[in-house]
Amino acid sequence: MARMTVDRRRALAGGLGLLIGLFCVLLGPAAPASAHAALVASDPGNGTIVPDAPNRVTLTFSESVQLLAGKIQVLAPDGSRADQGEPTASGGSVTIPLRAGGGQGTYLVSYRVISADSHPVAGSLTFSVGAASAPPTASGPASEVDPVVRALIPVAKYLGYAGLVLLVGPALVLALLWPHRLSRRGPARVIWTGMGLVTVSTLAAIWLQVPYSIGTSLFDVRVGDLRDVLGSTFGAVMLVRLGVLCAAALLLRPLLSGDSNESKTDLALLGVLGVAALATWPLTGHPTASPVAGVSVVVDAIHLTAMAVWLGGLVMLAGFLLRQADERELGAILPIWSRWAATAVTALILAGVVQALIEVASLDGLFISTYGRLILAKVGLAGLVLAVAWYSRRLVRSKVAEAEPRGLRRTVAVELAITAVVLGVTAALVQIPPPRTAEAAETAAATNTTISKMLTNNEMALQVDIFPAAVGNNSIHLYAYTPDNKPLPVVEWTATAALAGKGIEPIQIPLLRITDFHAVGDVALPVAGEWTFKFTARTSDIDQTTQTMTATIN
Repeated sequence: MARMTVDRRRALAGGLGLLIGLFCVLLGPAAPASAHAALVASDPGNGTIVPDAPNRVTLTFSESVQLLAGKIQVLAPDGSRADQGEPTASGGSVTIPLRAGGGQGTYLVSYRVISADSHPVAGSLTFSVGAASAPPTASGPASEVDPVVRALIPVAKYLGYAGLVLLVGPALVLALLWPHRLSRRGPARVIWTGMGLVTVSTLAAIWLQVPYSIGTSLFDVRVGDLRDVLGSTFGAVMLVRLGVLCAAALLLRPLLSGDSNESKTDLALLGVLGVAALATWPLTGHPTASPVAGVSVVVDAIHLTAMAVWLGGLVMLAGFLLRQADERELGAILPIWSRWAATAVTALILAGVVQALIEVASLDGLFISTYGRLILAKVGLAGLVLAVAWYSRRLVRSKVAEAEPRGLRRTVAVELAITAVVLGVTAALVQIPPPRTAEAAETAAATNTTISKMLTNNEMALQVDIFPAAVGNNSIHLYAYTPDNKPLPVVEWTATAALAGKGIEPIQIPLLRITDFHAVGDVALPVAGEWTFKFTARTSDIDQTTQTMTATIN
């Protein structure tokens, strides 16, 4: 008996040490949290010069976003607010209405929104009306996430995953595999601990989402900000999870006490509630923002369920059944559990592969991104677990475990130790943008580049905008000003584009006058290179000026 007490203390100390070590890893130095959505376009474009003040600014993101009250503003060149009324969001498009009669100069647009996977997206851009000037300075919350908040979010998620393991698998084993003669007191403590961890994790997630969203410190949380989070999609999903936990707690009591009056209907309802609770995890993460959101949500829920059933069952085996059940009981339980474990592992592998294909998007993403390298680390750890699980299954089939369960207890303990690390990697993964997000941002940057140059001489200041500055069709906008930045009427425009280095003679660019001083045209540029553009503006029957510029076309 003394020996058993010492072994349990050692096991407890080892488990506690492993958890502390994982928390240290999660709390250690981390890269700044990156947004999981990207600004792919804006109208007016970043850095462009437009002839007249627009009546609105439109921001386009790579995925749908939700607005945060008071976190979007447009500042006029004099520092005053140029936005008017509340911005609106439709999918990935945000429209900011502007007041009429804006003056000339450079405007600053600053924004902070919440992406579909509950992560904040913050940034700024500028555009100019008439001519560029010194941009105004924005005041407001920092765009970076507080480092304490950033570190605590994966810890809260880890507690939630650990709680699921101690809740789902043990409840299933207790309902379907538990021998009637054995006491349920120990498993009940495990399940209530799991329930408590999930509840604490959910409440912590709601609290942390406030400073994470608005860019404040851990305790700089106001009632209004908390109300806004609870009113968001994230908050609604968290409230549903808490409601499901409360209902499940009522239905669990007969199961944990071994009440003979427990009905199959209660167990069925408990199963439905379990599915509902597990579905809340993917609804606040990467799956909701994937290109195939419906598939990703279902696959992620299957992955989470298989993990919780498998690891929770291992906890019950290592903690109770292999210690307390006799040979006859183990002979009935272990073959069934072995089939359950095989099914759960198969589901884990298939769901994990599908998740990786969707989120990583390319083979290069596995090796050049932090997300991909963590996926590889998770795969390596999972391979170790599968090897140990295969050995455990072999012991079960050989009937050795029934006669001498100590060896199986050791292998199960090894499985649990490795999978505890896997849970830590998973908790870190949800805070890192997947490669598909980074690729979307890079593609947007490459394909939505506007070359904007001001060409000046003694007669004219010519503003030239070329979009998207890439091989293929390009739009060219020309704005003519006097040397003192007043609109200059142009009677006739002509323009050419040439690439002498590759033997491409000047290509005539057809131009259409939009206003007296603004013309627009389209030209197809067949190859990349340093192109030479020549623009001629005739301002009267006898006066004209020609200006030349080079631009890199990718």
